[in-house]
Amino acid sequence: MVGPGPRGNGPQGLPGISVTGRRAATFCLLLVVALCVQATRVQVFEARDLDRNSANQRLVIERYARPRGDILVGGQPVTGSGPTGGRYAYKRTYTDGTTYAAVTGFASQAYGNSQLEGTEDGLLNGTDGRLTGWSLRDALTRRRSPGGNVLTTIDRAAQQAAVRGLGDQKGAVVAIEPATGRILALASTPSYDPGDFAGSAGADQTAWNRLQTDPDRPMLNRALRQTYPPGSTFKVVTAAAALAAGVVTDPDAPTDAPFPYVLPGTTTPLVNDSAACDRPGLSLAAAMTASCNSVLGHLGVRTGLEKLVATAEGFGFNDPRLDVPVRPARSNVDTAMDPAQLALSSIGQFDTAATPLVMAMVAAGVANDGTVMRPRLVDRLTRSDGTEVEVRGPTVYRQALTPAVAGQLRKLMTDVVENGTGGNARIPGAVVGGKTGTAQHGVDNSGTPYAWFVSWARPAGSAAVPPVAVAVVVADSDATDVTGGALAAPIARSVMRAVLDR
Repeated sequence: MVGPGPRGNGPQGLPGISVTGRRAATFCLLLVVALCVQATRVQVFEARDLDRNSANQRLVIERYARPRGDILVGGQPVTGSGPTGGRYAYKRTYTDGTTYAAVTGFASQAYGNSQLEGTEDGLLNGTDGRLTGWSLRDALTRRRSPGGNVLTTIDRAAQQAAVRGLGDQKGAVVAIEPATGRILALASTPSYDPGDFAGSAGADQTAWNRLQTDPDRPMLNRALRQTYPPGSTFKVVTAAAALAAGVVTDPDAPTDAPFPYVLPGTTTPLVNDSAACDRPGLSLAAAMTASCNSVLGHLGVRTGLEKLVATAEGFGFNDPRLDVPVRPARSNVDTAMDPAQLALSSIGQFDTAATPLVMAMVAAGVANDGTVMRPRLVDRLTRSDGTEVEVRGPTVYRQALTPAVAGQLRKLMTDVVENGTGGNARIPGAVVGGKTGTAQHGVDNSGTPYAWFVSWARPAGSAAVPPVAVAVVVADSDATDVTGGALAAPIARSVMRAVLDR
């Protein structure tokens, strides 16, 4: 007779396993499932939060465990990486940091990064996915690629001329290649050395604190992040709008501008800085050469708010996303003004405000037959071995003017330099067009005026698009003659000459 089988053996049992064993196996299985769920939650769903947790030092240590990629000017690095001998193995170093700080920005172990160090951080620190190798070992070990390099558009000679020209004054310079939008110079003074606080030691904190409390604000990028009333340099925009709208058809013909010109709806006359302006019917050419407020204010009102704003926006005004790739401050021309305010805006006052970048775009657009190219600071991104990751070529921003109107404006700007207020920008062997500006500001215009100059230059006898357009603003100076022609035009001349000599 066959006896009963082993204990627990039955239709629903497992041979040789007791009830207790089954319960233990089930419990272990549940533990394995729970472990898998927890691992998935941590490694997949919470990975980003854990990576960003301030208590997680692993990524920070890894970030500085190897040299950072470089930012290059003219094919040569202006940055580097140096060993620290500490927990963070490498920190950023800078070659002639004060000259290029407005371009590079800073990369600090303690205070983050800015400018190109910020916008291109993923490429420079090696985390950009485009740098990842395809080897199996790299995939399995998740090894970080070496940092890539950023090749800028900056012309070394133009940048040095800009910084040298500004000297100890507060101000900024932007130079653009009109046909491509390449930024050839981007300078802001007073400047700072980003290497002074690149680490995380006490000396770095001291340097940072000193810069933060400096009343001269050396870390402010005045070329991109500060707006100023453009003063009479905005008359280029007003003249462009008047010509484009047909309010002026012949720049040399008399206009219907009265003198004195009383601001509409008020009893306040719009005064001029030159006695040459104090007569009625001046032509646009004469008014630009002598920088006559009364004529350009009158023509701005005649042109109308809508057309003036549209022309200004063609050059980059009112655009909050004019990334180069660094995002600049928004240049402003109001879209709702009464006629008196419109007259003031037409001569670069009231609420009109511009960055040096946008005023350089104005000059570049005129130089390039009315086509405004999108300004850019970067030519190429590469891997550490020099192979290309991305090429950033020229792109059209807007067609601000017709070639015919742009040609008329070039003639007007050339006359300003040859016969008017811009004589200090003349360059032997070159054709130079420009416009001066002296912008009042402060309570009752009590502040030191801002001295402006916008210009372009090309070799004499050349019919090609001028290779350089420049905007200069001197925001604070101890000079006795605080005018665009006296202070800003010589700086623009030195920058343009540097490019032409190249």
